[in-house]
Amino acid sequence: MTGTAARRHAPARLATLTDTLRPSQILAIAAEVRDLIASGRPVCNLTVGDFSPTYFPVPDRLARGIAARVATESNYPPSAGMPELRQAVPSFYRQWLGLDYDVANVLVCAGGRPAIYGAYRVLVNPGEHVLYPVPSWSNEYYAPIVGGIPVEVPCDAGTGFLPTAERLAPHVAGATLLVLCSPMNPAGTLFSEAQLGAICDLVLAENARRATAGERPLYVLYDQMYWMLTFGGATHCTPVGLRPAMKPFTVFVDGISKAFAATGLRVGWAVGPSDVIRAMSDLLTHVGAWAPRPEQLATADLLGDTAEIKAFHARMLPKVEERLRLLADGIAALRTEGFAVDSTPPRGSIYLSARFALNGCTAPDGSKLATNDDIRRYLLTSCGLAAVPFQAFGAREETGWFRLSVGAVSTDDIEALLPRLRTALAAVR
Repeated sequence: MTGTAARRHAPARLATLTDTLRPSQILAIAAEVRDLIASGRPVCNLTVGDFSPTYFPVPDRLARGIAARVATESNYPPSAGMPELRQAVPSFYRQWLGLDYDVANVLVCAGGRPAIYGAYRVLVNPGEHVLYPVPSWSNEYYAPIVGGIPVEVPCDAGTGFLPTAERLAPHVAGATLLVLCSPMNPAGTLFSEAQLGAICDLVLAENARRATAGERPLYVLYDQMYWMLTFGGATHCTPVGLRPAMKPFTVFVDGISKAFAATGLRVGWAVGPSDVIRAMSDLLTHVGAWAPRPEQLATADLLGDTAEIKAFHARMLPKVEERLRLLADGIAALRTEGFAVDSTPPRGSIYLSARFALNGCTAPDGSKLATNDDIRRYLLTSCGLAAVPFQAFGAREETGWFRLSVGAVSTDDIEALLPRLRTALAAVR
């Protein structure tokens, strides 16, 4: 056999799963931004869904609680989570969300990602459909990992980039899992009670049909990692809070990462039907996706301290909203001047949906801005605006929509950006 023939028939070195794996576009963009910052260029980094401790330190009680326990709580935690935290989460939900769960319904993980993966893995068989809106965070990665078939429902600014029952209805009959997120990453919008209630009614009707037919139910994975971060009179709602009959079919994903600016402390949890939670726990036991003991115990203390939580959010939320409104107002002013820009009103999370409709325009160097990524690169290099296009969240349409994230920038950074942005917009033709 010749060398060429041998190479052609050589066995693959890796499992076939790796053929479908793709790196995160957000992390690739972040690396490019870091390189530009290292070169000394002024950059307003609105890419990362994270918080700078300089502007957003964690609650004092959380920091003190971790520090006090490091010396004595350095061994493995129970695989399902420390009992103190598994007891604290239902009490927290009962007080703040009016939801009735107990310890058997709670699984503690190292942030929200293992909980999402665990839910996907125990609910979706290879070849089954996973239904989700686009744009949305990471579903286009998770579905193939478990062998699921992605069923994408494109959403636009008219619905706040959130799905409606009408748009989902044609797809529910063939789906095993419906994935929702509110407040929504990347759009920064959130469901109204009417919008989410109609989706719940759709799921309940489908599951009534399946029960009669002896089929597995349609589950809802409800990512509410940002639920404590709402603005402008907006209020968070949940499937189970609106329709108690959704309880057997709903798995919540939540944690301290966003609500308490504690992304690196890696404490998250899933809350759902006890049989689903038990299966997720059995799976993740073999992965070792455990949050550290000191962080879990400190989180349990924090969740039980209503006064501390209210005081923390009284400091944190106005700072997040100020940054979001600075961006929204600045974009609105540019739109008034006639520039092809737009944004959604700040409603929740740390994100703003912003549109830079430069598709088809020509940059000063003569290059065409055909795609959202062309626009992204132009804005980054011309004015130091670092943003993530909705393509990184599964969107297909090249319409100029981006996610802007404000947790790692100061108000001065945003105010310095806006005049540079105006100059960059004025330069295109």
